[in-house]
Amino acid sequence: MGDLVLGLLVLGAVLFAAVLLYNRMQERAAQRAFAAKHPDALLDEAAPRREPVLHKPAVAHAAPHPGVDYTIDITLARPTPEILQAWGAVAHRFGRRALLVPGRDERTWRAGLQLVSRSGVVSEAELIEFRSAVETLGAKLGATLSAPEMRAALEGARTLDKACAESDIQVALHVIGQGIDATPGEQPFQVVPREDGVTLVLDVAVTPELGRSYEAMARAGRSLADAHGARLVDDRGNPLDERALAAIGAQLEAVRQTLAGHGIETGSPLALRLFS
Repeated sequence: MGDLVLGLLVLGAVLFAAVLLYNRMQERAAQRAFAAKHPDALLDEAAPRREPVLHKPAVAHAAPHPGVDYTIDITLARPTPEILQAWGAVAHRFGRRALLVPGRDERTWRAGLQLVSRSGVVSEAELIEFRSAVETLGAKLGATLSAPEMRAALEGARTLDKACAESDIQVALHVIGQGIDATPGEQPFQVVPREDGVTLVLDVAVTPELGRSYEAMARAGRSLADAHGARLVDDRGNPLDERALAAIGAQLEAVRQTLAGHGIETGSPLALRLFS
C-alpha cells in the first residue's frame, strides 16, 4: 500500500508539472495573439528600429528565408552602386525587418521584408507599402522585378506565426532557501534573484542545444538546492523531483521538434530573428 501511495504521489507531481508547462505555453500564446492584432504599434515598442544614415545605408548580411520573409528579386540593367543609396529610404521606413542582399551576380539583388516576429504577422497594408517602395526603387533604376503573390505569403506567415506562438515559452525552476548565491557565468539560462532564493529561467526558442541547455539548468537547480538545503519547486511551490523534471524535458523536446518541422532550430540566427 505504501508503494502504491508513493507511486500515485509521484505520478501526480509529473502530471502537475505537465499541466504547469502547458499553462505557460498557453499564456505566452495568448500574449502573442494579442500583440498580433496591433503589429505596427507594438513592433515599434518591442524592437526599436535602427535608423540608417541615408548617405550610407546598411545592407543586411542575413539571407531572406522562405516563409519568414517576403522576397522580391531585383535585376538591374547594369551593375550600379545607386541601389544602395536608393535602398536607404526603404531601410529607413522598415528598419531591421527589411533586408537587401546580393544575388548570383553584380546585377541581381534580393529585397525582403520579415513577415513574422514575436509581435505577430505584419499587416497586409504594410506589406503592400513595402512592395510599392521596392517597385518605386526598381523603376528609378530601370530594374526588372519578380515578386510572389502577397496573399499566399501572408497565409503562410500566419501558419508559421501560430507554430511560433505555441513554442514561445519560458521554463522557470525556483530554488527556495536562505543564503543562496548563484553566479550564472557562461550558462544558457538566466539566474534571477528573489527574496527567498533564486529562479532559473530558460527562454526556449532562443536557446541553442535546447535539450542540453535544459539539462544544465536542471542540474544547476538540483545542485543549488542540495548545497543550501533548499527546495527545487515550480511556480506554485510544488517540489520538482527527477521524474517531474524529466517530464518537462520531454515536452520541451516536443516543442523543439515542432519548430524544427518549420525549418527553425532553437537558438539559431533564424530563431533569434523570429523571436526578437
